[in-house]
Amino acid sequence: MRRWDFVAAYFQGELEGGKVVYCRPPPGYEVIGNDGHARVCQRIKPVYGMAQAGRRWQRTLFPWLKSWGFKQCDSDPCIFTAERNVNETTQKLVIGCYVDDLFTLYSDDAPCSLYADFTAALAERWNVEDEGPFSDLLN
Repeated sequence: MRRWDFVAAYFQGELEGGKVVYCRPPPGYEVIGNDGHARVCQRIKPVYGMAQAGRRWQRTLFPWLKSWGFKQCDSDPCIFTAERNVNETTQKLVIGCYVDDLFTLYSDDAPCSLYADFTAALAERWNVEDEGPFSDLLN
């Protein structure tokens, strides 16, 4: 059982296609145009504090997990499971998603295991940190 943290997860999400979002620049970065009006910035990525940022992150991560062969749990859509048969042994991987953390439970962590392959792909695709073993889900 290990916990993985997505570094600046919301910045790794994608805005909804065709949707344009504007915001004011942060204090100290305001720009006044030649017309005397303050300029705004067009967002190209979700940012913490945006109403839809968490949803956009989820809509970016979940399809990636499914593309990796994970099945989404019907009773809890934040739980994903995957299995792979190797040498007549079934390897299992269960993932729980909570905001910007993944909690992984796996049956095998050998170098060529489902878990090892998944975490290598995870680190290649996302900016993540392995926070190590966990003993509880509630802090």
